[in-house]
Amino acid sequence: MKRLIFRSVLSVAIAFLLVVCTSEKTHAQAVGVLLQNNLMPASGGMGGASIARPQDVQSALGANPATLSQRKGTQFSFSGAWVEPTITIDNDATLPLANITPFEAKSKRPGSLVGNIGLTQDITALGVPATLGMGLLTSSGLGVNYRDAIESNGTSAELAILATAMGAGVELTDRLSIGVEAVVATANMDGIFTGVSSATPDYNLRAMLGFTYELTEATTVGGFWHTQQKHTFDDFVRFLGPGNPFQDLSIALPNVYGLGIANNALVDGRLLLALDLNYFAWSEADFFRAIWDDQFTIQAGLQYTTCQGIHYRLGYTYAEDASRDVVTGSIGGISPQSSVDYIQALFPNFSEHRISGGIGVKDILPGVDLDLFAGGMFNDTHRFNQTAASAESYWVGFGTTWRFGRGGCKHLCVPERW
Repeated sequence: MKRLIFRSVLSVAIAFLLVVCTSEKTHAQAVGVLLQNNLMPASGGMGGASIARPQDVQSALGANPATLSQRKGTQFSFSGAWVEPTITIDNDATLPLANITPFEAKSKRPGSLVGNIGLTQDITALGVPATLGMGLLTSSGLGVNYRDAIESNGTSAELAILATAMGAGVELTDRLSIGVEAVVATANMDGIFTGVSSATPDYNLRAMLGFTYELTEATTVGGFWHTQQKHTFDDFVRFLGPGNPFQDLSIALPNVYGLGIANNALVDGRLLLALDLNYFAWSEADFFRAIWDDQFTIQAGLQYTTCQGIHYRLGYTYAEDASRDVVTGSIGGISPQSSVDYIQALFPNFSEHRISGGIGVKDILPGVDLDLFAGGMFNDTHRFNQTAASAESYWVGFGTTWRFGRGGCKHLCVPERW
C-alpha cells in the first residue's frame, strides 16, 4: 500500500512540476530582493504563508521565531530550489556619462540554485518549555546582466545575501509563545554603476522578534518584527577625479512587520488555512528608499491532508507595486553616472501576482518527510521615465525532513542502550 501511495504521489508531483515549468503565464520572483519563505519546503507550496503555523523547520527560522516552539523533538531539514527569472529592459534614454545608448535586451544572468538548512531541538527534557533552532538560509537576492548588449556598456547588477540564524521559541503559557532570533548575514554586491564599480562583500546583524497565541484549539494568530539589516560596501565605486576617487555604498534591508492567522477547523482538522499580512518599510532603508516606496503584501495558503498523510498545498501572493513615481538624483549616497530611473529598471519590484502549489508525504520512510513545491510570478511591465522593464519567473524545489523524538518532548536525555 505504501509503495502504491509513493508512486501515486511521485507521478502527481512530476506532472505538476511539468505543468508549472511549461506555462507561459506563471513565472515569478520574490518580494523585491526578499524571498519571504517562498522557497521553503512546505511554505513554498502555500504562497509563503507561515507566520502563525509554519509547516517546515526553515519557515519557522525565516519568519516568526515564536513558531519554533511548535517543533518538538529533534528535527533536521534540508531543501533546495531552482529559480529561473526572465527580466528584460527597453531603454530609450541616451546617458552620455555612462556611455549608454538606447537598447532592448533580455537579461543573460542564469537561474539560481538556492539551498536552505534548518535544525530544531526542544529542551523540555531539561524542564525548559522551549525549542532552540539554527539554520543556514538564503534570505535575499536579485541580479541582471545585459553585457551582451553593446549599447548597455556592460550594464549588470547583483545582490546576494546568505544568513546564519540562531533563535529560540518559548512557551510562556499553554496558549502564548514568544521568540527571538539573531541573524548574521553575508552580502555581496556587484555592478549597478556601469564601468566604475566592482564586486564587494560585507556582513552585518539582524534581529527577529515574534509571538503566537492560540485563540482556540483550531485558530492561531502570530506576528513578527524583523529589524533593519544594514550593509556598507567599502570602496564600491571609483570615480575619476582629484582626491580620493573611491566611495562607499550603503544598502539596508528594511524593517519588516507581519501578522498571520491559521485555522484548521474544517474537514475534521485536515484542512489548514493560513493568511499572512506583511509590511516592508523600504522608505527607511538605505539605497532602496530611492527607488521603492513602502510595500504591503498578502500571502494566502491552504493545506489539505489525506487520511494517508499526504499533504496537498496551494498558495497565492499579492504584492503591491513598490516602484516610486518620483526619484531623486542619488542612490545609496552616490550620484550615478546613468540615472536613478535606469537603476530602477535593474531592480524590478512591480509584479503583483504569484501562485504556487506543492505536495508532501509524511513518513515516506519512518521519521522522514518529503516535500515538493513549485510556483511562479505573472509577467508584468513597468515604465521608468525613458526606460521600461518586464519581469517574470518560476521556481521548483524540494525538501526532506528527518524527525527524532529522543532528547526532547519531555523524554529523558539518555541513550537507548548504555
